[in-house]
Amino acid sequence: MGQGSNSKSTSASRVAKLAAKGKGRKVWFKGGALFPAVVVGIAVVGAALIIYSRESIPDRNVPPTIDDHWHVSYGFYACDTWLPDLQGNKEELDTAGQLLNEGFRRTGIHSHDDGVIHWHAYGSSSTGRNAKFGVFLDVYDVKVDDTKIEFPADQGGAVYEEGETKCIDESGKSVDGEVVAYVYDSYDDASKFTTYITNFDQIRIAKDGMAIAVAFVPAGTNPGQPPSAINLPELGAVDSGQAPPTSVDPTATGATTTLPTTAPTGDTTPTETSVATGATTTIVGATTTGP
Repeated sequence: MGQGSNSKSTSASRVAKLAAKGKGRKVWFKGGALFPAVVVGIAVVGAALIIYSRESIPDRNVPPTIDDHWHVSYGFYACDTWLPDLQGNKEELDTAGQLLNEGFRRTGIHSHDDGVIHWHAYGSSSTGRNAKFGVFLDVYDVKVDDTKIEFPADQGGAVYEEGETKCIDESGKSVDGEVVAYVYDSYDDASKFTTYITNFDQIRIAKDGMAIAVAFVPAGTNPGQPPSAINLPELGAVDSGQAPPTSVDPTATGATTTLPTTAPTGDTTPTETSVATGATTTIVGATTTGP
């Protein structure tokens, strides 16, 4: 019994001495530090690849897929008026029979001069989580950032920039404008929208029948849904070869209400500004809108 106790005490003492001796010292594997360094490197690269794949490769089960043909109402609004719809369907071919517009050739996203985004994706660059408003903007080379809306020469070349472009408010005073986007979950409900003040290209095209209004306006101004929203069922039906359903009554509950505003100096044409009521809680990159 006594000998066994001494043996245990000796073993414990050795372990304690080894632990104390090893404090503050690096642990070396047989063969040096190369092997553990390689293992760590592989682990880091593997983790990075997993993160990249999750972000860049859309889930095939997440709509829209290449089998979907969606329609999204869109419109650009400056100060107190809706701007013309983007022109051209980007289906022009070169002499070899190839699509001239690289963006449309790669994504399949375009419009038909009708204020509607026709979303029939050609591949992964515009399906699933990659289905974003920026895909459409790139096809038409329209730039929208935190401070500016800029159209290419073939779309008029207009630029609306914070600190440079002025709007006329209801009192006739010249005021600064700001870039904002109102994203409606459905074309037939003007009361539910999300307000974005940044990351406009990241606005997710998550369902058929959405409506997106991109505006350069005085702070707090909401122009309402784009003009094409009310006709979205008919426009989509024509494009899809279906019988057009009944359109939304603009005077019905949940539709846009109009209030008079003052036209810009030198413009005597009466204008109206659409004001949507109600709100939904926004996502990252957006602001919360109150009633």
